[in-house]
Amino acid sequence: MKKDFINFYELSKEELLEILELAEKLKKGETSVNTLKGKSIGLIFMKPSTRTRLSFEVGVYQMGGQPVYITGSSTQLSRGEDIKDTGRVMARYLDGLVIRTYSHQEVEELAKYFDKPVINALTDYLHPCQILADLQTVKERKGKIENIKVTFVGDGNNVANTWLIAGGLVGFDVSVATPAGYEPSGKAVYQALKLAQKTGAKIEITNNPAEAVKGADVIYTDVWVSMGQEGEKEKKKDFEGFTVDRDLLKHAPSDVLVMHCLPAHKGEEISEEVFEQYADVIFDEAENRLHAQKALMHYLFK
Repeated sequence: MKKDFINFYELSKEELLEILELAEKLKKGETSVNTLKGKSIGLIFMKPSTRTRLSFEVGVYQMGGQPVYITGSSTQLSRGEDIKDTGRVMARYLDGLVIRTYSHQEVEELAKYFDKPVINALTDYLHPCQILADLQTVKERKGKIENIKVTFVGDGNNVANTWLIAGGLVGFDVSVATPAGYEPSGKAVYQALKLAQKTGAKIEITNNPAEAVKGADVIYTDVWVSMGQEGEKEKKKDFEGFTVDRDLLKHAPSDVLVMHCLPAHKGEEISEEVFEQYADVIFDEAENRLHAQKALMHYLFK
């Protein structure tokens, strides 16, 4: 039976740890994988991308495969072709699909009709490949991803949703601090809590960032206005007090990590000073997209 990576919710903790272990070995050069030799992997991008596109194109090539970059405007999707028809056609040519788009439901439908592995490279609901790389980064820096606390500060977006579900799966605590009205998806909270029943993770949603960062091992933030929401710039005024800056860090432990998935709007969700203080961590995250996704593709295609 084929395997997809659409949501952490569909992965077991053991499978996740296996992927992260391989990612660590790949980064250190202790092993290599040629799992995609002779395979063509379609990369469908309905949204602009820097890290996601580069890391997948390079990763597929390094694993012996051929990346095929596909923009939404270059296919019949732009003219209204059904996603299920697109999936059935692409299955005749390609060995796997990576898709970065808006609708999460479209990705789920595509996976039903494309009979080979499908990877969710970002939707408006989730960003699982980013959090996979983030978990690798936390493990490198903290030596573990269990028995920790991750605090997300900002908009309750796809990244916040994914942190919640990942915490529930692995068993680490997640606190999401947003302004009122910007809380994460109820579906994500439900999935996180359901997983947490088995792992003991504590899931918290709050409107108080200073309280949320207390005891945090990791403080994470992302842009306040996500891609595709540029018309909502006026909402930035609602985020006063939710900048990850020196004042907020006074409430956190001295050894806390600050992380950001990039691109950063410095002076909004994170101050320039704090960004530069933790730049090594932040750009390790970006690099780890390559290693974590190679390990993921090995898991899916082996």
